[in-house]
Amino acid sequence: AELKHGRVCMLASLGCLVQEVIHLPSEATSNPVASEAFFQVPSGGLWQIFTAIGIIEHVSNGFNMSGDTMFKSGRAAGDLGFDPLSLGNNPATRAKYELAEVTHGRAAMMGLSGMIHQMIVSKQPVIDQLLHFEPATFPMSTLGGAAGNLGY
Repeated sequence: AELKHGRVCMLASLGCLVQEVIHLPSEATSNPVASEAFFQVPSGGLWQIFTAIGIIEHVSNGFNMSGDTMFKSGRAAGDLGFDPLSLGNNPATRAKYELAEVTHGRAAMMGLSGMIHQMIVSKQPVIDQLLHFEPATFPMSTLGGAAGNLGY
């Protein structure tokens, strides 16, 4: 699960940055703040995305979706048999790249959570806030939760 979440977060981190600059030429797809743009997608589009994700999950796991049957074929977790550059032929190189993938995936999970929280608090996209920083002007107590109890 960590490999899959890491891979998804690496792509999502890239997507959060790219969608600020490149987007479809429609008013519904022009919001650069990813945490708000998600809710502008029509429900039909969201169902298409979720259905595609479900199909990919089922096909990549050979339609074995329980923890007991998912790896009965003997494949290792995260190994989907996709190695177009043949980087996995050398065991030492493969181990190095597997460690790098887990490490980068963990960093992407933390980075994505930081970007999402930054967009929720500041209402600015990531790159725009880096270039034109504006501190939050509302009292922290309006955030609720632990942040609201800090007394700021």
